[in-house]
Amino acid sequence: MNMFKKKLTGFTMIELLIVMVILALLLVIGLGSFTSSQRKSRDSARKTDLQNIARALELYYNDKGSYPIYTGKNGIGTQDWGEPFVDPANPSTLYMNLLPEDPGGGTYYYTSQDGTNFELYANLENENDGDLNKSGSDIMVYTGTDCAINTISTCNYGIASTNIDPSFGHALTVE
Repeated sequence: MNMFKKKLTGFTMIELLIVMVILALLLVIGLGSFTSSQRKSRDSARKTDLQNIARALELYYNDKGSYPIYTGKNGIGTQDWGEPFVDPANPSTLYMNLLPEDPGGGTYYYTSQDGTNFELYANLENENDGDLNKSGSDIMVYTGTDCAINTISTCNYGIASTNIDPSFGHALTVE
């Protein structure tokens, strides 16, 4: 009989499983928070983009006496998102270096039927954003707009020229 029995030390399987579960929970919580921050960041960029586009449109209006007419093109007037915003009659007149593109892969939506006003729309991802119009717990969207992000096509955030409301030509409704 061995009087000097060596005692084995280490972690039991249960202890290792508990540590792995705790690490997995921390990872899930961290990723959820990170994803939420990314959504809010993209929404902030969308709002800033629309405000900057509106400023450029006001400069255009001051020069031309009207806003670019909606042509059905994915952009403003004859220019696409991601292209410079210039006066089509005088391309050396630059209003914006690049018409911004949606940071989430969707698109912005611009419309001006007669040049006397304009409406700009985007689709915000954060459903708790204070700038979204809601009917109870449902987020309202602008009819007839196309922001094409993921499976959602209608836009839920809009700004307009100072002489109208964003729901002027595109009524708010619950989707």
